[in-house]
Amino acid sequence: QSAVNVPRDFEGCSTLRKYFGQLHYLQSRIPMGAEQEAAVPIAWTEIFSGKTVTHEDIKYEQACVLYNLGALHSMLGAMDKRVSEECAAGAFTYLRDHFPHSYSVDMSHQILNLNINLMLGQAQECLLEKSMLDNRKSFLVARISAQVVDYYKEACRALENSETASLLGKIQKDWKKLVQMKIYYFAAVAHLHMGKQAEEQQKFGERVIYFQSALDKLNEAIKLAKGQPETVQEALRFTMDVIGGKYNSAKKDNDFIYHEAVPALDTLQSVKGAPLVKALPVNPTDPAVTGPDIFAKLVPMAAHEASSLYSEEKAKLLRDVMAKIEAKNEVLDQFMDSMQLDPETVDNLDMYSHIPPILMEKCAALSVRPDTVKNLVQSMQVLSGVFTDVEASLKEIRDLLEEDEAQERKLQELLGKVPGPQGSPPPPSLGVAEVSKECSKYMEVHEKASFTNTELHKAMNLHISNLRLLSGPLEQVRAALPSPSLTEDDKQVLQNLKRILAKVQEMRDQRTSLEQQLREMIQKDDITTSLVTTDCSEMKKLFEEQLKKYDQIKVYLEQNLAAQENVLKALTDANVKYAAVRKVLAEVEHKWNTTVQTLVASYEAYEDLMKKSQEGKDFYTDLEGKAAKLLEKARAACQAAEANRQQILEK
Repeated sequence: QSAVNVPRDFEGCSTLRKYFGQLHYLQSRIPMGAEQEAAVPIAWTEIFSGKTVTHEDIKYEQACVLYNLGALHSMLGAMDKRVSEECAAGAFTYLRDHFPHSYSVDMSHQILNLNINLMLGQAQECLLEKSMLDNRKSFLVARISAQVVDYYKEACRALENSETASLLGKIQKDWKKLVQMKIYYFAAVAHLHMGKQAEEQQKFGERVIYFQSALDKLNEAIKLAKGQPETVQEALRFTMDVIGGKYNSAKKDNDFIYHEAVPALDTLQSVKGAPLVKALPVNPTDPAVTGPDIFAKLVPMAAHEASSLYSEEKAKLLRDVMAKIEAKNEVLDQFMDSMQLDPETVDNLDMYSHIPPILMEKCAALSVRPDTVKNLVQSMQVLSGVFTDVEASLKEIRDLLEEDEAQERKLQELLGKVPGPQGSPPPPSLGVAEVSKECSKYMEVHEKASFTNTELHKAMNLHISNLRLLSGPLEQVRAALPSPSLTEDDKQVLQNLKRILAKVQEMRDQRTSLEQQLREMIQKDDITTSLVTTDCSEMKKLFEEQLKKYDQIKVYLEQNLAAQENVLKALTDANVKYAAVRKVLAEVEHKWNTTVQTLVASYEAYEDLMKKSQEGKDFYTDLEGKAAKLLEKARAACQAAEANRQQILEK
């Protein structure tokens, strides 16, 4: 009811647009088209004949509403100030391009063409008027005016059609005469401004012919203007004053001053129209215009099926893109693996500027145990002292035994006894023999322990210097760690490699981000609502339109993938230059790690050294006690043997 009785204002336009949109939503769900199950008779009155026309087709309702929208727009345009370049042609254009022309004669192709060009022509007139008031350049004004002529010529062709003439009757002659008058009038305006442009360019011959042509065309317009309102006559008289004055002045100046040849009009370049007006667009599914879809909950099975097909199109798009991404990623991964360049460690210069945490931990531990080195040195000294005591005792025992053996040999010689086979010494006394046997056993143990003791002292001497370093100032520890010495060129090579590696990572991150964006877009892309309101024949076109939303992100991905070749080439070149620097850094890093490990090992060896040192002290203290007892025993045995020898000599 509201759409049939709309107020003559923009609210009325809004009502017609809403109704038109809801009809579009309805017809996509309910079969109300011609010869369909739910079709109902729809009647409207034809505009020119006044006859009632009825069709059982919801599209006829839409077509009539659209026609009225165009008509209402044209009425509002006539009432409005002449400053807008938007016009009512949009509704008529949509009606001509999207609906059958057989519903009624006032919706025939020719009538709609007439309406469209009349609307465009009048809108272009508004723009022309504005351009003249704004003092735009003469050539631009001429082109805008020429386009007004083009629109009215199209309208005139539609008016001259026999069907249009019979439908419009007397109106046709009046309209045709008015349109022809406007064609001549605006052609005159166009040539007036072409003449003004020639004047600006000091082409005085051209100026004369353009003003003469403008005058001729204006005279034709005046002839056709008979019967037009006084306002039109007044405008024509004013224009005649302007063009006539311009022509007379130009001709006089050329005749008496410039004497330029006046070219024929057809030898000059024709003025090409500049269409600068736009039809108000009609979009039946724009929610901002139509309001919410009141049939939104009705989704036909066909729409579900179409949605499934669209999902497959999206999946195909994703598969194609992912195939390209994965191929490039595989090349990139293989390339980076072959380079063996870890962006995290390619520049390890920072590690040389500080003591590593594990070493700091050992330094801190030693700082709360300041006597560490002192204790180890003392332990070594005590061990050495006991070792020396044992060695002295065993040497004294050995000396006593050797002396006893020598005395025994002398006695045997005095007694005239021949020495044993191969010069072997005479058998010692029982006590001395027992001491000798026990001494040999202690000597053997001492020799074995002596080797272990020597190794322990070597280890102690090695670790003590490291422990002294760890116990000292941190600056000395840092100074003891190796660090690379790079030239400025080396540093530049390193910075360049880092920059390109960062570029590789940036390329990876962007690729991952774009892939994620694409997946999210596809996940959220639900066009069921659009599918419901789209004709089956338009589905393929709709799919193509909807898939265009992915074009931009596909372009970004293509650019990202295409950049890989150049990035990897740059990385190859940078890596070649980095080879020598890499060798230096690798050697220094190896030395640095070895030094750190050695210092840590010294700290960790401390407790073991102290334990072994204590064990050595315990062992030698025990051995020293046994050696002392054996020394006493040796002295006693040797004295007894000597006493026995004295008795033999006395006898």
